[in-house]
Amino acid sequence: MLADRYIRTDFTSQEEFERYFSLQIPEHFHFAYDIIDEYARTEPGKRALIWCDLHGNERTFTFGEMSRLSNQAANVFAAHGLKKGEPVMVMLKRRYQFWIAFLGLLKLGCVLIPATAQLQKKDIVYRANAAEARAILCVDEAEVRANVWAAKPDCKTVRTLFTLCEDEHFFNFNEELEVASPHWEKPKDLPANEDRMLMYFTSGTTGMPKMSTHNWVYPIAQTVTGYYWHNLGDDDIHMAVADTGWAKAGWGKMFGQWICGATLFVYDFDRLVASQLMEVITRHRVTSFCAPPTVYRFMIKEDISKYDFSHLRWANCAGEPLNPEVYEQFLKATGVKIREGFGQTETTPLLMTTKWMEPKPGSTGKPSPAYHIALVDAQGNEVEDGVEGEIVIRLDRGHPPGLFAGYYHNQEQTDEVFQGGLYHTGDMAWRDVEGYYYFIGRSDDVIKSSGYRIGPFEVESALLTHPAVLECAVTAVPDPDRGQVVKATVVLAKNRGYEAGDELVRALQKHVKSVTAPYKYPRIIEFVEELPKTISGKIQRKLIRTRDEGSRTEHQEAAVKQSIALMALVVRDYDEAIAFFTQKLDFILLEDTYQQEQDKRWVVVAPPGSKESGILLARASKAQQEAFIGEQTGGRVFLFLQTNDFWRDYRKMLGRGIEFVREPKQAPYGTVAVFKDLYGNLWDLVEYDKSHLMRNR
Repeated sequence: MLADRYIRTDFTSQEEFERYFSLQIPEHFHFAYDIIDEYARTEPGKRALIWCDLHGNERTFTFGEMSRLSNQAANVFAAHGLKKGEPVMVMLKRRYQFWIAFLGLLKLGCVLIPATAQLQKKDIVYRANAAEARAILCVDEAEVRANVWAAKPDCKTVRTLFTLCEDEHFFNFNEELEVASPHWEKPKDLPANEDRMLMYFTSGTTGMPKMSTHNWVYPIAQTVTGYYWHNLGDDDIHMAVADTGWAKAGWGKMFGQWICGATLFVYDFDRLVASQLMEVITRHRVTSFCAPPTVYRFMIKEDISKYDFSHLRWANCAGEPLNPEVYEQFLKATGVKIREGFGQTETTPLLMTTKWMEPKPGSTGKPSPAYHIALVDAQGNEVEDGVEGEIVIRLDRGHPPGLFAGYYHNQEQTDEVFQGGLYHTGDMAWRDVEGYYYFIGRSDDVIKSSGYRIGPFEVESALLTHPAVLECAVTAVPDPDRGQVVKATVVLAKNRGYEAGDELVRALQKHVKSVTAPYKYPRIIEFVEELPKTISGKIQRKLIRTRDEGSRTEHQEAAVKQSIALMALVVRDYDEAIAFFTQKLDFILLEDTYQQEQDKRWVVVAPPGSKESGILLARASKAQQEAFIGEQTGGRVFLFLQTNDFWRDYRKMLGRGIEFVREPKQAPYGTVAVFKDLYGNLWDLVEYDKSHLMRNR
């Protein structure tokens, strides 16, 4: 394998790995030439890819063939005028042509933009324009082609469309590939290591998807994934179930695995059927397997004893936390321990259970030495063992390989995650005394109920130990008394004699109370046929929250409206006020201070993603308020905005769909604007003047 050119492969312990790890990065590293063509030169018959689909079609490719086919692909793209540095969007699902096309594009020096084939017209238009794509290559399915063709007139920079079949509006990539020359000259002007190579679209909790930009060193950084986490070598057949439209494909079925010399196994499917998946894994003697926990959950609900897993020696999972019950059941059925990892579209693995570590069910592993990782509180201070904190990367040793360069054409969002010498992941965890990390969830997934902070994962893990539960998703639901309450959306296991109803709700609630802390039990349980998921099988809790918001009962709507009315000018019920901002608008509670001697209470909430500004809800005497705002009250609620950039935060509110009745303008006491909330109530937004008499909180 070629991995030993870029990493050390002689470590014998976790201690050595953590102490001596480093990456050897040559100048002008180029994955297609330095890895694929190098294997083709030294071992042309070495197997690179095994592909099969639902219809019984199978193909095997050697590195020699991948080198030749990628040369032909580079010639196809060059013939259509594509050049170094130009972005190309690729929507090829798990078709084997994806690997041929992406290598060809890299040889040409283009920027690869993987995208899911589920995109609709408006999604394609947004992504193509945001990335300034010059071409789109999509699968041959009629619906996908129709969406791409419908989008093209609104895609300002797209010149060329490719697909895998005959279509009058597209060039036929397969046909042109077949007749293209296999000869391709390696360009003398190769991209620099810091140039853009790859852009993934990643969705945050709000707003449109962002473009996470990676450079040409990214494949070397993913060697950590292939060697230290997947534990791969020349004789391995590795399968990751991820669709190529998502970053997990870059983690699991492209870069690190080929650098380690493994054969990629690709099963081309659209809808997961666990029995079919296990049949192809065992028939093709896959040795290493990586999937999100959802896939493992479906596998253990089948009769695994029918399948021969004797060739499987390694298993990994990522995408969301692995429930201990799933870990134990899979180990019992196959004898293989699942080693968990955690990272983001913006990174390579940040936490992982390496080849030298004993997995701890419920733990995501230890920090990768490729990064300087810490757990910090809201002020950026490191927290002690056992204390919840945000996972961050310290940048005092420089910008590490594998960490994205920023969000393309979006400096504001880039600055939000790179602050104070840290990269903020927005993900929460705690650490035990042995250094193992335990994932809690996205900061916006954590449920705040009656003063408790509850991670959805721990409730889901408790529910999954009940035999009635096949899978579940735990989310927060606004509550006028507790702020939020825990809701569980549950899919029942089939053929086990359980029926949805009040009796089962009570049984599940009692079960959770017996397994974990009683205050964490779900007060609301909804039974559904299936949970919303991404193509790669990751549960989309955000969609459940959005659906719940859209289906509030009249009683809930009236309660929220009443809570807004109660605020008036002098806020009378701060708990209701906080609930409105933190639950309805997804604001973050930064401060809640009461000065008893002055009968003042100050509540500061921050716009989503903001770490340097806050909206101040002020309770003060009538005389103090009148001295500040004069006769301008009008009975509306005033929000005093503490900020280092008023216009930035104003734009954030616009981005969240807030309608401004009066645009910001200067007034004697600062910048003022008037906006409508989601219920049409009017609010005055006032920039907090630090020189004013109300500054002394």
